[in-house]
Amino acid sequence: MSGMANYQGQCFCGAVQFTLAGDPAAMAYCHCDSCRHWSAGPINAFTLWPPQQFKVTAGEDRLSSFDKLASGSEPGTSIRKWCTTCGGHVYIDHPGMGVVDVPAALINHFTFSPGFHVHYQETVHAMRDGLPKFKDLPAEAGGSGEQIAE
Repeated sequence: MSGMANYQGQCFCGAVQFTLAGDPAAMAYCHCDSCRHWSAGPINAFTLWPPQQFKVTAGEDRLSSFDKLASGSEPGTSIRKWCTTCGGHVYIDHPGMGVVDVPAALINHFTFSPGFHVHYQETVHAMRDGLPKFKDLPAEAGGSGEQIAE
């Protein structure tokens, strides 16, 4: 891992801490209803990392989780994790996609450089930034790959 970037981050109160090694697999904005509600904002700035590049280094016993889809007939796709002390978000596990989703704002000294938008058909805040805007997800991520014009 010599020469790889290393980052640290934490929940709102700092009880849960984590490290990230290397570079993310992707950085983008999500406009879906679930992410908007989870992030309490009009857009969610996310980073996706291979699970082996993410490690909780403190406070793992303070993590709790919720999987919106697991309570229904569909298997879960987004297991959201937060700190039970402060309620601060920490990460989202996407086991079906094989990635860990870390909110960009939680990563210390990290330069967020998004490459695209996902679930743009659900947007409540139009963005004219020249980035590709996928109706759902890129085809390589299991979506239609269909793009929406700015």
